[in-house]
Amino acid sequence: MTVIVLSACPVGLRGDLTRWFLEIAPGVFVGHVSARVRERVWIRVKAFAKSGRAIMVYPAANEQHLAFEVHQPDWAPVDCDGLKLIMRPKGTEDATFAGPPKKNWSKASRFHKARKFSG
Repeated sequence: MTVIVLSACPVGLRGDLTRWFLEIAPGVFVGHVSARVRERVWIRVKAFAKSGRAIMVYPAANEQHLAFEVHQPDWAPVDCDGLKLIMRPKGTEDATFAGPPKKNWSKASRFHKARKFSG
């Protein structure tokens, strides 16, 4: 199964991809195509995407059992000991990756906890 995700691409490209794939959500296309069709479709995607972004994921005979292609990526694909990974650029830390939240207890909460353990 091949999956193509488009972001900020012309509407005409989305219409063109519906010839070979099903659009299951806005900009998300899935389908079973041969390797030759997949390569030709990716050439069309790169030609028509212009400044938009596109990602294509497809099955491959490797350790990950998949491969992917990217066009105009924000995050860069890198090879790490034979595994293809995505490297996030510096300065894009999310709250989900910032570690556990800091605990700023209120005075009432601290007083209640102190009373609870003081006996």
